[in-house]
Parts: sequence; structure tokens; C-alpha cells
Amino acid sequence: MRIEDYPPQEPFSDAARAYHDEVMRRGEGARGEEQRYGDDPYQGILIFRPAQPKGPLLAFIHGGGWTNGYKEWMAFMAPCFTEAGIVFASIGYRLAPKHVFPVGYDDACAGIAWLVEHARARGADPRRVFVGGHSAGGHYAALMALKRPELGLRGCLPISGVFDFGAQSGLSMRPRFLGPPDSGAETPASPIANIRGKPIPFLLAHGSEDFPHLVPQAERMATALREAGGDVERLVLQGRNHFSASYAGGEAQGPWVPRAVDWIFRH
Repeated sequence: MRIEDYPPQEPFSDAARAYHDEVMRRGEGARGEEQRYGDDPYQGILIFRPAQPKGPLLAFIHGGGWTNGYKEWMAFMAPCFTEAGIVFASIGYRLAPKHVFPVGYDDACAGIAWLVEHARARGADPRRVFVGGHSAGGHYAALMALKRPELGLRGCLPISGVFDFGAQSGLSMRPRFLGPPDSGAETPASPIANIRGKPIPFLLAHGSEDFPHLVPQAERMATALREAGGDVERLVLQGRNHFSASYAGGEAQGPWVPRAVDWIFRH
């Protein structure tokens, strides 16, 4: 889908505009199969199939502060995974402030459910579906990995994810996607507050120069998952900030892709 054909979203900040331009540049030439899981233009999926699929499917969810972003942002990641025999999919979802929690989260879950149902037709094993995401997308990925066991996900790979909206979150302001201040969404939206039983495996990644609140959140999330009996690995992307950590998702010889591919095949 062309970016100009989407309904308007919140104006980009300067940093978001630079990120948008860069990921779209990196994704030039990547062509995926467009599918829909709902009627809204944002309820779509881009699917990239390898020439020789080996079973796994990685579904990735874009970031953008829950108010910005397109599934096309993550197309730049696809070649690294399809070359390894992994089906890659990028999921879109409806955005705040028009749509507040849990709308975008429910959309992302619906997109995953569609992929699981149709995995075999795309050359993937529905029992080997992994979910990941960057920033806000990493938040949605982690939350569904913990709260939606019926999806049957095999593992979760958030990059610079947000895991806590409570008093210890370190956030400088309350994200608008949580809705009105009296909505009470902080706990149901916080992955770290929704660990029940033994979690599925996690590969947590973030930049060493990431947003200040995200590094301690990742550390506390890793500890909480391990205390619940989870299989957890944490990868610090040295020298990377919040945005260059995302770019690592499309760098075949970079600090994240080889580790992620190996991790997927080991799980």
C-alpha cells in the first residue's frame, strides 16, 4: 500500500521524520504480499516469502509511539530473514490518539492470528510463529506473548520495547494511547505486570544509547521473566540509540540479525 493512500496520522516529530525517511530508503525494492485482517486501511499485513522456506515465520510490529507508523516501515528487514529461509511479515494496526488501548494491541493480535491460520499457505509452520517489534511494536509483541497463549507463539524478539507503564516506568509523560488518566490501562498494558506462569522464550534487545527509561525496563523485564522460569537472552546493541537499534534489524552482518536468526532456529 502506498503511504500517501493511508488516512492521516499524527504529524511526525523531526526524529520520527528522519526515521521514516531512512527505513523507507532502506526498504526500497522490497515487495511483499499484501493481506488484510480487517476493514481499516491500517489493518494490513505485508508478507515476504523465501525461495526455500525452512519453517519459521517472524511477524514484526512497527513502532512510532503508538501514534505513528506503517507496516511498510519494516520491509527493510525482510531480505535478511527470507535469505535465511524464514517467512517475514510486517503487521499494521490502528493508531492513537483516535484509537486507544486496547484497540491497536487487539489489532496486532488479530494480525498474528491471521498469520497463524494462513501460515502453511505461505510456506511456514504454524507451530513456529515468532513475534517481534520495535519500540511500541516491541511493547505489543511482548504483551501478546504473555497474555495470549492461545496464539501458540514460539518466541518473542522485541527491540527497544516498552515493558512498564507503572510508577517505576521512568516515562516522562503518560503515553496517549493509554487513553484518559482514569482509564486504569497502565497495569493491563504493562507486559511486566502480566507475567503468569512460565513465559515463552524471549530475546530482548536494546541499544546501549537507547532512551534512558528503556534500558532499566529491559533489565527488570529480563529479571522478571527469568524469575518466572523463562528462557531469556538480552542483547545490548553497543553504540546504538533508539533508532539505529531498529536499523540493526535489517543489517545481515550487524549485531542483531545473526543472533536473531540463530535464536529462531534454536527455538
